[in-house]
Amino acid sequence: MTRYYLPVAIAVLVLAFWFSPDAQEIAAGVAIFLFGMLMLEDGFKLFGGGTLERVLEQATRSTPRAVAFGIVSTTLLQSSSLVSVITISFLSAGLISLVGGVGIIFGANIGTTTGAWLVAGLGLKVDIASYAMPMIAISIVLVFQKSKALRGVGYALGGLGFLFLGIHYMKEGFDAFKDEIDLTRFALPGLVGLAVYAVIGTVATVIMQSSHATMVLILTALAAGQIGYDNALALAIGANIGTTITAIIGALGANFQGKRLALAHLIFNVTTAAVALALITPLREAVDWISAAVGIAADDYAMKLAVFHTIFNVLGVTLMLPVLARLIAFLERRIVEPLPDVSRPHFLNEAVDEFPQTLEIALRKEVLHLYDNAEELILHGLNLHREQIHATDDIARTVRRSRAPLGLDIDERYEHRIKTLYSAIVEFTTRAGDKRLPPDIAERVYSLRDVASDIVQAVKAVKHLRKNVLRYTTRAQGSVTELYDGLRTEIARIAVEIRKLGQAAPEDRSALWLDQERVQVEEAARSAAKKVEALIRSGDLTPAAATSFLNDSGYAYSAMRDLIEAARSYYVERDSAMAEVERLLSLDDEELDDPTADRETRSGPGPAKGHVTETS
Repeated sequence: MTRYYLPVAIAVLVLAFWFSPDAQEIAAGVAIFLFGMLMLEDGFKLFGGGTLERVLEQATRSTPRAVAFGIVSTTLLQSSSLVSVITISFLSAGLISLVGGVGIIFGANIGTTTGAWLVAGLGLKVDIASYAMPMIAISIVLVFQKSKALRGVGYALGGLGFLFLGIHYMKEGFDAFKDEIDLTRFALPGLVGLAVYAVIGTVATVIMQSSHATMVLILTALAAGQIGYDNALALAIGANIGTTITAIIGALGANFQGKRLALAHLIFNVTTAAVALALITPLREAVDWISAAVGIAADDYAMKLAVFHTIFNVLGVTLMLPVLARLIAFLERRIVEPLPDVSRPHFLNEAVDEFPQTLEIALRKEVLHLYDNAEELILHGLNLHREQIHATDDIARTVRRSRAPLGLDIDERYEHRIKTLYSAIVEFTTRAGDKRLPPDIAERVYSLRDVASDIVQAVKAVKHLRKNVLRYTTRAQGSVTELYDGLRTEIARIAVEIRKLGQAAPEDRSALWLDQERVQVEEAARSAAKKVEALIRSGDLTPAAATSFLNDSGYAYSAMRDLIEAARSYYVERDSAMAEVERLLSLDDEELDDPTADRETRSGPGPAKGHVTETS
């Protein structure tokens, strides 16, 4: 179906231009207006620098605040579509609740009515084209500046200029069009007219994907006398239904929460439209009464349409808020949360990478999901039960008692629970790199990718350990079992400490513990060879077992280093004053490693970090 959309649209435009040259001016006005909206949205994305997103996270702690945010943000951005996309993005990233997201959508429907007031009260009564030209000229100068803030202001200013220019051309086009053909001859009275024009308004908004553009088109046609007041009311109702198309399209790449929000948007707008059509007569009387009360002329139908647009949207919110809990329950029943599949990404989808902050936060959550899978696989690969390790007060004793082999295909688990997630993370960060992110966010995104890499390397190292862990630890075999139990204990202890680090408050996390752990790992790695030599001399260790252990200790200490480095990069905040103090106090690499010994000597003959690079 979509492949026929473009040729059909072009054919319709060409026929319209051939039928009436004045239609060109109307079409150009719509195109300029939509282009202005795109520039305005790009400007706020660039200028906001994450401000809008941070405010959104704070503004959804209660339903009234969420509704208020929807009103204010849509009034400022003049785009309920942008607010809907932002909301779906944050909801998909798990940063706001479904109730908060629905509240924002309710508020956005009220906020979008301010556009009709601006056009009816200003755009149709003032020569706004005279303001548009200097705004566009100044905006181009700003757009070519290096400062992100100035470029954001330039895009926003240019967007407003093109909005004004688009309104001007639509108005001029309809003024010229009425001399050529009178569209009011095709007006339909009664309920049939309401239904037909509501459908026309819906279709027009779906095509333009902007109820704001549709309302401007309706207002300019109404001001030029090309459509009747009753039909304009029906068109405005239909535009409200059609605006849900943006949320529906945005939810296609979202998770189940994003799809729930899109369905809520559709239910709300269709219900509001149905109520408005059913109560069209009393609503029209209310418009007349309010218009008279505020001094709007009886024949100023453009302003009265703005009043109507506001009334029926406020009415819709008033009717839906009391049943919000039931709506949420219906959405949760209708779109069921899928059973968690640890082998698939939980947070990475196309909806979250619309905005830099949601992209970064979703990636952080997915890296944590990867670590959760990896920690389980690492401990199970060492024949340790994760629940027992995290519950015990004596890790070494628990390790010594863990002799029963766990039925585990570590290669299959790695393929399905580690490699698939890591591949998704790499693909996601690559896609993010194409979006020209702000440098600070781009740096953190690539740092998270490196954290994922460290986690995967740790798992690969334990895969190498698995064979001899089964060989030497499922039954007591003297010194060799004690040596392997020591490796298992150290890896398990680091896993426990990393969990404590994750559960601590951000301000309580310290890099000093990580440095102490790294020192302990390097000291153990250096002393491993001496310990093995002593055991061989005493006859407590065979040369074959000693060779296996020295190789495996290299893998084990590599896994420990990777886990510690991953914890440092993920949990320790580098942009705080405390982090800077810790950086100055922490030990540098020269203090951590013995500068007189190469890595192979320190770690035994096994591979050092970065050398476990098989891709299978």
